Amino acid sequence: MFEPKAAMVLAAGLGTRMRPLSSTTPKPLVEVAGRPLIDHCLDDLARAGVEMAVVNVHYLADRMRGYLAARKLPKIMISDEQGLLLETGGGIKKALPLLGDEPFILRNADSFWMEGVRPNLDWLRSAWDPSRMDILLMLASTVSSVGYTGRGDFFLDKEGRLTRRMERTVAPFAYAGAAIINPKVFADTPNGAFSLNLLFDRSIEAGRLFGVRLDGIWINVETPGAIAQAEHAITASAA
Repeated sequence: MFEPKAAMVLAAGLGTRMRPLSSTTPKPLVEVAGRPLIDHCLDDLARAGVEMAVVNVHYLADRMRGYLAARKLPKIMISDEQGLLLETGGGIKKALPLLGDEPFILRNADSFWMEGVRPNLDWLRSAWDPSRMDILLMLASTVSSVGYTGRGDFFLDKEGRLTRRMERTVAPFAYAGAAIINPKVFADTPNGAFSLNLLFDRSIEAGRLFGVRLDGIWINVETPGAIAQAEHAITASAA
């Protein structure tokens, strides 16, 4: 099984959809089931053997730094975007000197999951095949996810390759905010802000964007209302 030692956690967004809670608290520190969102993410990474996580910060950056300073595992390194918010792709590109040259795990700070039979990061790592893949995404069912209201992102073929949902259609799978990425895909990318979607589309064209289905229930927390949905789902699963 692939054992990446480094991870990137995207935590620099403004959290506008989480207002009024995010007016005074950075979204990754908003609590769900008694724990800040980012701890759900970082604890999973620690269990998977990740030794170092780069966390990017922008909004209320000092609050983020202060909170993360107390973590022991994984070791936290900060990528500071206070001067310019770089979006998902640009933020990762800025952090590449900290992440190194090997493939790394990517996580969004505002989503997590209730595990199924096998831990999902184990599913992801065991499916990674660098001879065929540049990016491997964790995918969640749009039907069974909590807090997701979109129309899906991808179709998954029998070999695990991904294609995009066409405009005005629906797709069965949404990107669940976790991936393995080979840093070489950032070659020839723009300087400054850009979206990860640029890299997803390039990898689709090359036949090297793959996906693996999440086992369990994906929880996407973008609004205050989604917190109640998430906590209800967690309580119900424990009953």
